[in-house]
Amino acid sequence: MDLSSEKIQRILSKYKFHDVAVGELEKIHRIFPGIKPFPGTYTFSDSTQKDLIKLIGNIPVKYEGVTYNFPILLWLMDSFPFTPPICLLKPTANMVIRGGKHVDARGRIFLPGLHNWDHPKSSVVGLLNEMIAKFQEDPPLSAKTTGENKDPHELLAFVSNFKNNEGVSRNPSQMGHKVSVIGGGDLGMATVMSILSKCTVDKLVFIDVAESSTKGGSTDLEIFSLPKVEVSRDFSASAGSKVVVVTANAWSSEQSYVSVVQTNVDLYKGIIPNVAHLSPNAVMIIASQPVDVMAHVAWRQSGLPPAHVIGAGCNLDSERLSHVLDINLNTHKPAWVIGELSDSKVPVISNGGASSSVQQEITVGANSAKPLLDRAFEMTKNRGQRSWSVGLSIADITNSVLTDKKKIHSVSTLAQGWAGIGTEVFLSVPCIMGADGSARLAGVSLGPEEDSKLKDSVSSLSNLMSQLRM
Repeated sequence: MDLSSEKIQRILSKYKFHDVAVGELEKIHRIFPGIKPFPGTYTFSDSTQKDLIKLIGNIPVKYEGVTYNFPILLWLMDSFPFTPPICLLKPTANMVIRGGKHVDARGRIFLPGLHNWDHPKSSVVGLLNEMIAKFQEDPPLSAKTTGENKDPHELLAFVSNFKNNEGVSRNPSQMGHKVSVIGGGDLGMATVMSILSKCTVDKLVFIDVAESSTKGGSTDLEIFSLPKVEVSRDFSASAGSKVVVVTANAWSSEQSYVSVVQTNVDLYKGIIPNVAHLSPNAVMIIASQPVDVMAHVAWRQSGLPPAHVIGAGCNLDSERLSHVLDINLNTHKPAWVIGELSDSKVPVISNGGASSSVQQEITVGANSAKPLLDRAFEMTKNRGQRSWSVGLSIADITNSVLTDKKKIHSVSTLAQGWAGIGTEVFLSVPCIMGADGSARLAGVSLGPEEDSKLKDSVSSLSNLMSQLRM
């Protein structure tokens, strides 16, 4: 491997672990001599650029006794080998990418070895071997169907029609009402049972995350074999979901609150990119704690549009508030609890009745209905957030998505631009929920008390997010 060129030397000199990186490159050359280094400029998602080393070459993928060369490109970050490379397929002009379990439509490669990268246990050599093994199971490239491309030794044209073990084409969009719940424990179990009770699903996948402190509970589901329920420990089982619910938590014994939340952020790094890649059209409902922060984290990590990533947020409080107003106080108007899921949350009420044909809007806080609203809100405060009640709340949101119900839920969503909020934060606001995710109701000018609580929440959440390592 030639590392002596002036450009490569110049770029390598800026690598934080120069000597270790060079050693890794030499090891790659010994085992995969066809993978060669080149200087390059990588453009990040925020349009910033950096000069980096890239590895270009082919890996041999054997299928039915014939070996095919799959072209790949690996970008090595300047903290390599302590951070994983960015891996891409680079098809030639007569190849097309098949988006699947391990490769997206743009050629970005996703593998367990990348998500669980831990040098020195992890290496590029190990990653390339894993890549070869996974691609032999599920070839991510096929030949273009033209008259000029009939050489079977260049690439198998039939892999575009590759079947799984059951003989059914892998087409996640055909799964229909498929829901996946990620994370075990009481909340995961409550969510599964609530969704089965309230929603019509074609399939419900329950994935018990081994690293989660809420693991467990899946064994009984396996024992009693509930209809339409699949218990798995592999994220690939969630592929093609219409709704993905994440209940996993990984609380640590750290002393500071920021450190405790960071353990959940780190857990999410191995969950969210995986499930978002496998179900790119799903609506993701976050129930991990703190829900506003974790919904924000999930949105950033997933790459999904903000309308497709929400937190369960204040939906349960809102349903309770509307029930109290309707049954106890005989006020037939929808009401919602908005803001951060904390003592800073505030109640608001609609200008129309529950069955009104008037387009639902939030009534400004300072009005004649405020004393009644405050009284109802006080009546809900002695009710705890138990697992089964949160599970029922999640099932209600899930049902609105699956049936395109267009029901208004108070869910944690990107609140920037709503009611004068200029900061990128997730807070619960009333949203119309349907098959396309969430759509916020128009923001209003709140009363002084409510506005002050909302601003305090924006400030505290923004401060916490700035301290987390994404």
